Amino acid sequence: MRRLLIAVPAAVLVVLLVASYLTRGSMANLPFLRGGGGDSVETLVDQRPWQTAQALASMAVSVEEKRLAHDAERLADHEVDQAFAMALRMAALDTPVLKGDALSLSQKVASLKEMVKEDQATVDRLTKEAAALSKSPNGTVQSDDLDVAKAQLTLDNDELSDATDDLARMSGDQRGAIQQELTAREASMKKYDEQADSSAPTAVASAKKYGTLYGRAKSWFDQRNRMDLITQAKAEADADVVALTAQHAELEKKASAAEAAASGSGASGADAEEAVRGRVARMGQMHAIAQVHSILDDRLQTQQQLSKVYEQWLAQVQLQHRIVTHLLLQSFALISFLLLCAALMGALVRMMLNRSKMEQRNLHTLRTIVHLAIQFVTLVLVLLVIFGAPSHTPTILGLATAGLTVVFQDFILSFFGWFALMGKNGIRLGDWVEINGVAGEVIEIGVFRTALLETGNWTDKGHPTGRRVTFMNKYAISGQYFNFSTTGQWMWDEISVNVPQGEDTFKMIDQIHKAVLKETEEGGKQAEQEWQRATKQHDLSLFSAASSVEMRPAGAGIDILVRYVTRAGDRFEMRNRLYQLVIDLMHKTDGKSLPAKSASV
Repeated sequence: MRRLLIAVPAAVLVVLLVASYLTRGSMANLPFLRGGGGDSVETLVDQRPWQTAQALASMAVSVEEKRLAHDAERLADHEVDQAFAMALRMAALDTPVLKGDALSLSQKVASLKEMVKEDQATVDRLTKEAAALSKSPNGTVQSDDLDVAKAQLTLDNDELSDATDDLARMSGDQRGAIQQELTAREASMKKYDEQADSSAPTAVASAKKYGTLYGRAKSWFDQRNRMDLITQAKAEADADVVALTAQHAELEKKASAAEAAASGSGASGADAEEAVRGRVARMGQMHAIAQVHSILDDRLQTQQQLSKVYEQWLAQVQLQHRIVTHLLLQSFALISFLLLCAALMGALVRMMLNRSKMEQRNLHTLRTIVHLAIQFVTLVLVLLVIFGAPSHTPTILGLATAGLTVVFQDFILSFFGWFALMGKNGIRLGDWVEINGVAGEVIEIGVFRTALLETGNWTDKGHPTGRRVTFMNKYAISGQYFNFSTTGQWMWDEISVNVPQGEDTFKMIDQIHKAVLKETEEGGKQAEQEWQRATKQHDLSLFSAASSVEMRPAGAGIDILVRYVTRAGDRFEMRNRLYQLVIDLMHKTDGKSLPAKSASV
């Protein structure tokens, strides 16, 4: 079982360490940093600059980081907007020449657009007529024609949408899909702007709020992860700059080729008209290329600025990282100082106690208590440095009090039991008591413990065993105890004598009874008086302290059991006197000697 208790946690630790190592790059492999790979959604326009800036903005802590994150979001948003504009113009610029079914479908789309335009005009006309008739006192509104016109407009719009989608699919025109992505992006941007929050502390304040070692360590590791992500975002922006530069060079070549084609020689007649139309088309193409060129220049400049913002952001996080590192070193230095003070205090205490002349056992106890106190105080201070003061003080104090009450309930009961023992009906030093089945004489009553010098049974021998027995004082509240040292310390004692069967047996018994009564008469009267005074205070019945003699048949004669009251401190002396009296009586009966078979207590 001991091996299993060691093997199971070790195996779990190994598994967790392996899993932690395998997932070490999870923070660096966010979807927006994977270049659209994995489970990310493929889009016609690259929106990674905005996704990267948006994800990093949520990690900004200080107001300086928030400001740089806002700049990064602004630049990334502008860059993506320009990317959509460029994608739309490039899609229009790269529209292929339609042939066959695609050309027929294009003509159908143009025809449907004209029909939709006419339907819209009809709806507008009928709407105006209906409004004019509604204002006339005797006019009635005829809504059937208007409803039919609206239904026709809806049908024609649906047919136009289907034809447009079919034409885009057959011709490879992506402007519709790009426009849908742009619409979705505008909706998400509107929602993001509504949820934006720019409140944040300054860099030093954001670091200072982690006043504990735990908070500073957590902030330190968070900054390490944030620096890695910002570094990857900057690398992504630099890669986009390189890609846009290559596109810029390619577009320059296209612009040069279009310009050369547009400056070609003219012709005459029909060929001249065709040449003019071709030149006009090429000039339109050159204009579109110039617009794309301008957008590309703006995107290139934006990406460069975005890379610079990420660089500044990285420098800001590195500055905060150095601040937190400094605070961490201060925390570790404080812990080291506390440990050093604890070690010095321990050495000072040992030196002072070694010079003391206390008893060795007490000295060892004091040394242990002082060392434990120093260690406990040091542990509390170190925990305060690591975790700080508890935020919910009343709750924690309540739980701590409840826990301490459960743990130290024996000491608490013992402390209040000491007050009960010190009361009127308690015990005193020298009392003969029985606690938890152990009888003895009280030799010490402390705040938490009671010590007895153990003795034998009262009616048997009553001699000390030499053992010291210690009890927690809680027995005075949660248990019970017997105090044989009552008022005057009176107690019942007895002796037993065996008288052999003979002529004078009953005469001997009568003489023994009279002698015992005479010997114990004075003590019995005193005991009765004290008991009467004690019982009258509570209206209780009276007790008799008169001695008694009982006879019991035995195989070798008659056993005489004599019971009497005596003071606890005089019980041995009284017992010896009674034995001596009985022996004298047994040897003086009519001048004859009656041998005593046995005499026992």
